Amino acid sequence: MTVIPLVPRIDDGWWLVLPLVVTGAGLGLLVSQLNNYTLAPIAEERVSEAAGVNSAAGSFGLSFGLAMAGGLMLAALSFSFTHLTESSTVIPPAEQQQIAAALEDDAEVMSTTQLAEQLQGQPPEVEAAVLDINDEARNRSLQVALAVPLVAAVLGLVNSFRMVRRPDVQPSAPLDGLDFG
Repeated sequence: MTVIPLVPRIDDGWWLVLPLVVTGAGLGLLVSQLNNYTLAPIAEERVSEAAGVNSAAGSFGLSFGLAMAGGLMLAALSFSFTHLTESSTVIPPAEQQQIAAALEDDAEVMSTTQLAEQLQGQPPEVEAAVLDINDEARNRSLQVALAVPLVAAVLGLVNSFRMVRRPDVQPSAPLDGLDFG
């Protein structure tokens, strides 16, 4: 994942175009081969059933991965924002506690513009400190969320070494004289 180190350094979405195109192309090339590998040992008359199960499992994995990455992203956002706020020497302690309490109930990714609107009426140094904390916490949480597919890819690579194709087991010859019917 070449995107993770870029997150805190980029100031424009165009920096992500090439890494995301490469990742998307790689996944597109991988999926067809993975389906071929998965369905190859299945008998011809059962391929449609196996393809349905394969598709359902893939959809479940995608949904679970998105939910996991989103949950970790919000948890990292809340933790980072709270920690950075408590470490701030500019934000008064009463407001630090108010921010921590608000994040316990509702953590959300917020743009700089949205947050600036909510901070109207605050002293300029407090507003600047909170906006800086928001930028840093957003970057950290996005890095955590991007680490989820990276960890999944590493686990998949490790698992792929277990998937060495073994020869099909041949049935034993029938025993003469035995009637099983």
